[in-house]
Amino acid sequence: MAKPAHAMSATSEWDRDAALTAARILLEIKAVNFRPEEPYTFTSGWKSPVYVDCRRIIYFPRARAKICDLAVEKIDRHIGLEALEVIAGGETAGIPFAAWIADRMSLPMAYVRKQPKGFGRQAWIEGDVPEGKRTLLVEDLTTDGGSKIKFAKALRDAGALCNHTFVVFFYGVFPGAFETLSKMDVSLHSLCTWWDVLEACKDRPYFSEQALSEVRRFLENPVAWSAAHGGVASAEEALARKSAE
Repeated sequence: MAKPAHAMSATSEWDRDAALTAARILLEIKAVNFRPEEPYTFTSGWKSPVYVDCRRIIYFPRARAKICDLAVEKIDRHIGLEALEVIAGGETAGIPFAAWIADRMSLPMAYVRKQPKGFGRQAWIEGDVPEGKRTLLVEDLTTDGGSKIKFAKALRDAGALCNHTFVVFFYGVFPGAFETLSKMDVSLHSLCTWWDVLEACKDRPYFSEQALSEVRRFLENPVAWSAAHGGVASAEEALARKSAE
């Protein structure tokens, strides 16, 4: 089964090369996990035999430097270096990536809390409130875009202009991510997806063929796979769970 068009992270030759480089880095540092016999459960309720731990990137200096270099180049190509005024990380995994990207772009950095602390605009945001500023929301990854909606709304409620979000890894399989974000006029940008990981696995035997076959079955019908393993069975159900957090 061919990958959906909206799941493709590569839109040019550079994007494709960057996606495969990022995927190979994630595989090399063992950030890619496979556990079909005991599926992972995401906060949205989706069940998955695969999980990417982008937090591992922070431990590897050369890996994180390359990932951040690719991130800034991606942002430059798809958004524009002068189109942004503030970088905002999502608590907690997005904070280090936002800090590194902000440093490379010589921009102010803030971070958005998962829950407000106190009252007023500052309740959600640490650093300074980017009121009236073109702000890029940064996180490590996204499955279905649910947490990005919450963070983007908090930034906008504080007066920020937030129309773009960047993640290192986008699952690229669960329904509703692009549609839900587009309703908020937020564009999602990512370095790589699961499809890129599978492509990178052709070069080296990171996993057995049996394991890769199970991953393909999941990617080709993630909703059915999730439902069959006790997870949510629709984008609406996943969004409702996120909203209830």
